[in-house]
Amino acid sequence: MDWAEKYRPQHLSDILGNAAAVKQMNEWARNWTNESRPLLLTGKPGIGKTSAALALARDYNWEVLELNASDARTKTIIERVAGNSAQTASLFGSDKKLIIIDEADNLEGNADRGGARAIADLLKDAKQPVILIANDAYGVSESIRRLCDAVLFRAITPQTLSKRMREICSIEKINCGEDALSAISESSAGDMRCAVNMLFGSAAGKENIHADDVNTSQKDERATIFDLVGGVYSAAPDARLQKLSRECEEKPDYIVQWIEESLPLITDRRRRTGSYRRISRADVYLGRTLFRQYYTLWRYATSLMTSGVAAENSGAGFRPRIMPPSRWKRMSTAKKQKVVRRALCASLAETYNIPEDQIQSSYIDLLSHFAKAEPVDFCERNNLDADSMEILLHDKVKAASVFKEVAKAAKERDIKVKKAAAAKKAEARKKQDLEEAIAAAKKVEEPAAAVVAEDKVEAEPSVEKKPAHTQATLDFF
Repeated sequence: MDWAEKYRPQHLSDILGNAAAVKQMNEWARNWTNESRPLLLTGKPGIGKTSAALALARDYNWEVLELNASDARTKTIIERVAGNSAQTASLFGSDKKLIIIDEADNLEGNADRGGARAIADLLKDAKQPVILIANDAYGVSESIRRLCDAVLFRAITPQTLSKRMREICSIEKINCGEDALSAISESSAGDMRCAVNMLFGSAAGKENIHADDVNTSQKDERATIFDLVGGVYSAAPDARLQKLSRECEEKPDYIVQWIEESLPLITDRRRRTGSYRRISRADVYLGRTLFRQYYTLWRYATSLMTSGVAAENSGAGFRPRIMPPSRWKRMSTAKKQKVVRRALCASLAETYNIPEDQIQSSYIDLLSHFAKAEPVDFCERNNLDADSMEILLHDKVKAASVFKEVAKAAKERDIKVKKAAAAKKAEARKKQDLEEAIAAAKKVEEPAAAVVAEDKVEAEPSVEKKPAHTQATLDFF
């Protein structure tokens, strides 16, 4: 049996090296209600995220529904499988049903089309606990990330890994030298699963393991963008930066944006100017790469943006907070505004029977004046939302207030309609009950009247009928 599965943690108390994350998960599960937000577990592969989620379900006797990257995660399947499960109770007597969505940062391509939106809708309406798991927090859609509470899992220290490897060797009755344990712990880079697999491979057919028996090339080295950018601003050696840039899955045109994001925070003017000069030169090579389709030039761009910026900040002690490029947020906002504007023009074109392109080019300013004059009436008449009203009013707060007022009025009308329908239904029911009561009373009265009539007949004395007088007649013939 695979040791990684054999020695998988069975309880949250067995999770190593992430006490703060385990405590947060315990408190979340203990106090979970329908109002609780889902959890988003993030961190490097192999450090116990999925194991922690499964262990939590086992500790709290929760049924588990797991959806990972090997499953088709289209909108239809997520709504049918995970959506229904998130709304219904467990079928096996468990207290709750835990929905685990693994590799939530991998919702891309045609295979997962519409999956991110379906998951966001699921998180809003879920009546069961949900845990999402991702290696890269910023690879998860923002619409999903803002609905969750983040739980960060960190890489496990070599000392903790060595201790666990020693326990496994004791159980398996294998003699493993300290040099071999150190080699495994150091080369696994905080990845528990990798360390166990490395130990399993090294122990195959052996009772004694030495450093020479350890195959450290088994580790699938991967670095995150945070490792690379952190190395740049901590002025890591060139060899280290080159290694991180090779292991990082991001493309150079993305990496340069991450590095550029923190440049304005450099206080030393000379260092800031020099860093921008290196970034500018790297951008030239990126442009030449795309123009000539000669991707060998990427190495020059990568060296300039990493080693070049690191050289400019060497010894400065600059440790910025690593954040995703702000231009991405601006681009996302612009894209959203474009979609809202198109929807607004389509709605107004349908209302006023004017072509959509003419609304956008000629009439949008005129209609904006109408909206400012009577915002509530205009919003209600054209069935607009807060985002559409913001485009017309150029005031986010007022647009939200107008939409809230329209929604409140619509809700009050719905309540009145429901009350009127309920009153009408009650009146009809009352009338029906009255008719049924009258009909029932008539049915009771008819037999009673028949009995009374019969008793009356019996009570009257019998009178003998006298024969009629016979009139005498003369027979003249």
